[in-house]
Amino acid sequence: MTSVHPTAADPFAVTTRGITDPHPARVKLRAAGPLVRVAAPAGGPAWIITDDTLAREALRHPDIVKDPAYAPAGWDPRRAGLEPTAAAQPSLTTYDGPAHTRLRRAHAPLFTARRMAGYAERIAGFARDLLTGLAETEGTVDLAADFTIRFSLTVVCDVLGVPLDRIDQAIAACRRMYSSDPEEVGAAMATFADLAAAALAEGGSGLAAELRDRVPAEITEAQLHYLLFTLIYAGQLTTDPALGFLLSRALGPDREERGAATEDLVRDTLRVHAPAPFTLWRFTSRETELAGVTLPARSPVLIDIQGINTDPRRAIGPDLTFGAGPHYCTGVHLARLELRTVVEVLRSDFPAARLAVPYSGLRQTDFGGIQGSRLTALPVRLR
Repeated sequence: MTSVHPTAADPFAVTTRGITDPHPARVKLRAAGPLVRVAAPAGGPAWIITDDTLAREALRHPDIVKDPAYAPAGWDPRRAGLEPTAAAQPSLTTYDGPAHTRLRRAHAPLFTARRMAGYAERIAGFARDLLTGLAETEGTVDLAADFTIRFSLTVVCDVLGVPLDRIDQAIAACRRMYSSDPEEVGAAMATFADLAAAALAEGGSGLAAELRDRVPAEITEAQLHYLLFTLIYAGQLTTDPALGFLLSRALGPDREERGAATEDLVRDTLRVHAPAPFTLWRFTSRETELAGVTLPARSPVLIDIQGINTDPRRAIGPDLTFGAGPHYCTGVHLARLELRTVVEVLRSDFPAARLAVPYSGLRQTDFGGIQGSRLTALPVRLR
C-alpha cells in the first residue's frame, strides 16, 4: 500500500550534515512503506521505491521507462534535471527497449573489466603525479577541492582520448553545470562539444574514436558529441564525490578500515555513500501496478538506492550502487578501478598521510533534487 508524503522529512532537500550522520529522510521513507508517494521538486506527486525486491522489479519493468518524453506534462525539464527526450537526443540514459540495446552494444565492449585493466598503470601514474605535486606544499591540502575532480576528469578524458591539456576546460565545464544560469550551462555544453571534437580529431586513439565506429549509422556527429558529454560528465559527477568519502575512510581513525582490503573498502564506501542516491527519473509509459498500487501513466518513479543499500533489514547480496537490469552502469569497471588505484597509491607512496582534522568533523552537503552528496572539504597532510 502506498503511503502519504512523510511530512517530517524531505528527500530532496539541500542539507549539510556530519559525515557519519544519516540522511534525515532515509529511515522515515523506509518506515512509510515499499512505495512512498512524495511531492516532486518539479511539482505534483512522485513515487519512491524503498524495497530491494520491488526496486529490481521496477528496474526491469517494460512499462517503467527513462525517456523524459513520458514526464508529467507540466514539468519544467530544467527544474526537474531532465535530459532531452530520446527522440531529440539518443542517449544510454534515455533510450529503452531495442534502441537502448543497440546503443549499449556499441558502448559495452569498450568498458569491460579487461579493457579497463589496460589503463591501470596510467591511472596509477595520474594519481601518483597529482598527489606528489600536492605533497610539495608540505602543509595541509584539500583533496576534495584540489584532487578528486582533477583526477576523475584526467582519467575519463585520457580513456576517451581528450587531450590532457584540456583538463582545466573540462573542470570549468563541470562546475558550470551546477549553475542556475542557463547561459552558464549553455557555455558548459559548448565546451563539452569542443572536448568531444578534440577526442574525435584525426589521429585520435582513445575510446571516443572507437565508439564513433560502433554507434548505429543514424547517429549524427552532434549526437555523438552528446554521448561523449554524458561519459565525461557522469565520470566526474559520480567518481569525484565517491573519492572524497573513500579517502576519508582510508585515512580515518578506524584502524580496521585503514587496514582493510582495498576492494572491500571500495565496495563498502560505495554502498554507504552511493554516488547516485537515487536512480535517474523513470516514468510509467501507461497505467502500471506496483506493490498493489495503480500508478497513472506518466507517473515519476525513483529508486532510493542509498536507502536500500543501507537498510539493516536487507539480505546480504549485490547492492544497487550501479543499478540493475538493462541500464546497469556501463562505467562500473572504470569507476572501481579508479577508486582502488587511488587507495593503493596512497598506501604505497604516502604511508604517513593522515587527516588534518578529526574524522567526525568532516561535513557533507546534499545538493538537493536527486543529486548525491559530497564532502565540503577533505583536509589532509600527505607527508
